Amino acid sequence: MKIHIAHGRVVDPKSGGDAKQDVYIEAGRITGVGAAPTGFKAGRVIDATGLVVAPGLVDLSARLREPGFEYKATLETELAAAVAGGVTSLACPPDTDPPLDEPGLVEMLRHSARSLDLAHVHPVGALTAQLAGKRLTEMVLLTEAGCVAFSQADVAMPDTQVLWRAMQYAATFGFALWLRPQDEFLARDGVAHDGEVATRLGLPGIPSFAETIAMETMLALVRDTGARVHFQRLSTARGVELLRDAKAEGLPVTGDVSAHHVHLSEMDIGYFDSHCRVIPPFRSARDRDALRAALADGTLDALCSDHAPVDEDAKLLPFAEAEPGATGLELLLPLALKWGTEMKLPLARTLGTVTDRPARILGAEAGQLAVGQPADLCLFDPHAMVRISADTLKSQGRNTPYLGIELPGRVRCTLVGGRVVYEG
Repeated sequence: MKIHIAHGRVVDPKSGGDAKQDVYIEAGRITGVGAAPTGFKAGRVIDATGLVVAPGLVDLSARLREPGFEYKATLETELAAAVAGGVTSLACPPDTDPPLDEPGLVEMLRHSARSLDLAHVHPVGALTAQLAGKRLTEMVLLTEAGCVAFSQADVAMPDTQVLWRAMQYAATFGFALWLRPQDEFLARDGVAHDGEVATRLGLPGIPSFAETIAMETMLALVRDTGARVHFQRLSTARGVELLRDAKAEGLPVTGDVSAHHVHLSEMDIGYFDSHCRVIPPFRSARDRDALRAALADGTLDALCSDHAPVDEDAKLLPFAEAEPGATGLELLLPLALKWGTEMKLPLARTLGTVTDRPARILGAEAGQLAVGQPADLCLFDPHAMVRISADTLKSQGRNTPYLGIELPGRVRCTLVGGRVVYEG
């Protein structure tokens, strides 16, 4: 269907464009911005008066829980949550059950996602068989099956020789490794940031240097191998410094941060609020402020939802026993807008952290709003407030620290491949 999006504020983070223009769509792609293509006759006109027309959001970390954890969430519920949040492309980590370590599993996941015909799903393959950290997977075959990168998810790989070999192998074939740095032994049994709050509450802590010691090891291996590494969900000020120095050195590294971590700190645990039990833990206010600034200056490349739906019973436990994780797909845009407003950034730069910049890391044809690009779009009202509640979330996981809180940015329409997949 030919679609004409009229009277919207068109924001393209890649070019920095921000102007009131019309957008024209045909055969799944953008065929005109501003002026209509010759002979264009729309089958549908979408009135975007008062709305921002932006590229669909690109999320670098969203657990969809299939296969194996359907009691927590399903592909259907989580992809519905994605498009309700304006997310049109997402990467899913390999820590399913079984893990994404075989081509057949990856192909099955992609087929199931395509049959739902909602957001684009980009699987991240397991770096080692069963995520056990001992034997490398067949990365070539997994790439052919559709994997965009390789990761251990949140499973540590303490054998640095295996990691070294993995980087050598990845560098040879040009594969990317997505790694979350954390020393397994320093973080063992920890459930919160090792600081004042954890001490007061009697919770076992995870020190900041659990992240940075692991990160320094990984950077040493990057220097040796030249492997391309994306650091996922950094949480500390020192981690930001290491990433900044590595980029200045010319190493092929990038990094992201979760949308929760640029707003919340260890103080938000309050009195054992299990909704704030996440991995990595919320750190000090100093760490949070460093993350916010690093995302603004480009040291951190992208904001991700770190979507991890958890069933209600697993959260109705004492803090230390509750399963870590928080829903985030439907909150990615509001939390990005909140951060951008507080940092006094132009809207195009704010949206760049959840569109163009993560799309480059993903290597996907996404995150741009220009003629010839796929018509993956998000139309939202930047001034409409959204009250976060269990009743309104599309995700099967209703676990979030933001329940009952109002956030800016209501998605009104999401298009994927030129099809309207959500209207709200």
